[in-house]
Amino acid sequence: MIRGWYTGASGMNAQQNRLDAISNNLANVDTAGYKRDVTVSKSFPELLIRRTDFDGVYKIPNGMGSADAAPIIGKLGLGVETNENYTDFSQGSFKITNTKTDTALSGKGFYTVDTPAGERYTRNGNFHIGKEGILETKDGYPVLGENGYIRVTNDRFTVNQDGILLDEEGNEIDRFKVVRFDNERYLKKMGESLYSTNDIAGPAHIAEGAERPVFLQGYSETSNVNVVNEMVQMIEVNRAYEANQKTITSEDSMMGTLWQKVAVLK
Repeated sequence: MIRGWYTGASGMNAQQNRLDAISNNLANVDTAGYKRDVTVSKSFPELLIRRTDFDGVYKIPNGMGSADAAPIIGKLGLGVETNENYTDFSQGSFKITNTKTDTALSGKGFYTVDTPAGERYTRNGNFHIGKEGILETKDGYPVLGENGYIRVTNDRFTVNQDGILLDEEGNEIDRFKVVRFDNERYLKKMGESLYSTNDIAGPAHIAEGAERPVFLQGYSETSNVNVVNEMVQMIEVNRAYEANQKTITSEDSMMGTLWQKVAVLK
């Protein structure tokens, strides 16, 4: 019975982690470039249940002992745990903003921005021009081109499909430094729509050729969160949490009854 408490508790913990991820997804449904989190759970190793009565044991001739031949009658689960919380980088839809400083990426890739903690990466292309004429994110981090900070005198520039910025006279200003990773799935969220890399995701490399996404000026990429799907999953999580909670309650009731019976017999 005590094992049942731990099994039910592990299920509740796993569902709580799922609920946290779903709640965060719903909270960022209107955040440009946001990518939804997905929680994956795995079960603990299962135990085989065998019969223990007399017909499950046979004796070795000549008095050499016996062996267990008890048939398997089922499996015993020991609960679950949260195995991974990864980011789904599937493409979001596009929304027209008609703002020259806004760009959206159609395809995989990340803008590079300069932060006090070093280079960070984002899919949020809602930029603005800072006081010093530097293209910045909404949080004030400079956006990097392949030649350093992107400096523009006004918002009358154009961005072609390759990410090259051109001034009013058609002169090239710079090209967005858009990068890719070997294992983008393992990038770590840092808040403010920023990501950082690690040893598993691999180092950033500039996207070229077929790896480079298409740039859409005057558009914004919306989040890839489907509100209906997230709400359905939230209902599933609540039902599963309640089921595990009832399991623990039932186990506790049976344990209480057992101790009462033992006390009466004594």
